[in-house]
Amino acid sequence: MKTLNRREVLRAVAVGVPTIALAAAAERKASAAPKDDKTSGAVAGTAFAGKHQPAPLPFSPGKLTGISEKMIVSHHDNNYTAAIKNLNKVEEQLAAVNKDTPGFLVAGLKERELTFTNSMILHEQYFGNLGGSGKAGGAIQQKLAASYGSFGKWEEHFRALGLSLGGGSGWAIVDYNLHEGDVRAYWAGGHTQTLAGGLPLLVMDMYEHAYAIDYGAAAAKSIDAFFQNINWDAVNGRLEAAEKASALLRR
Repeated sequence: MKTLNRREVLRAVAVGVPTIALAAAAERKASAAPKDDKTSGAVAGTAFAGKHQPAPLPFSPGKLTGISEKMIVSHHDNNYTAAIKNLNKVEEQLAAVNKDTPGFLVAGLKERELTFTNSMILHEQYFGNLGGSGKAGGAIQQKLAASYGSFGKWEEHFRALGLSLGGGSGWAIVDYNLHEGDVRAYWAGGHTQTLAGGLPLLVMDMYEHAYAIDYGAAAAKSIDAFFQNINWDAVNGRLEAAEKASALLRR
């Protein structure tokens, strides 16, 4: 097995998706990187590229349990894709920022940049931990049991966390906390209130757009459906990458 170096490990856990998806993302970014135009004076640099592309669903949308193809495709093609389109527009606007740009314009653009970037990443992680059988196992089950006293207690806690967001907006996230070297479930309101130093392992979207077509305002039923479709192999892969990153950072 290939030994990952520090840069490879950190790159892997930064987005928290399986290795195949990471490779695809790297390829997309490489093809989208702007070229240095020395003749036109155009702004160069990936911060202003505005070339992010939606990743395809990593599973067959018609084969989820309790989540309709119409629901998941709408979520992907409308909400997730819209965040990427908006991020691209914001990056293009940021290219025009200079020392004379009013502070309120800079602050507004940077807030939108963070919002749409996190929306892109969290949606990709959410889709990336779906498509499974929902049967838990492996190291993540043991980690969650150790953190919460039992796996059943963690599930009860996570479901309650998700339900607390029902009818509103936000994310329920199991993060690997690099500061503590442990796993915890965290509340994330909006797209900007995520854990500093947290590497998402399991992401549940509790915005109404993630379930309203199928369940209306019945958030509890959507949580049941989510648990039936968790891809625990993907979650275990993220945990493995997070633990390698943590070990590197603690040297």
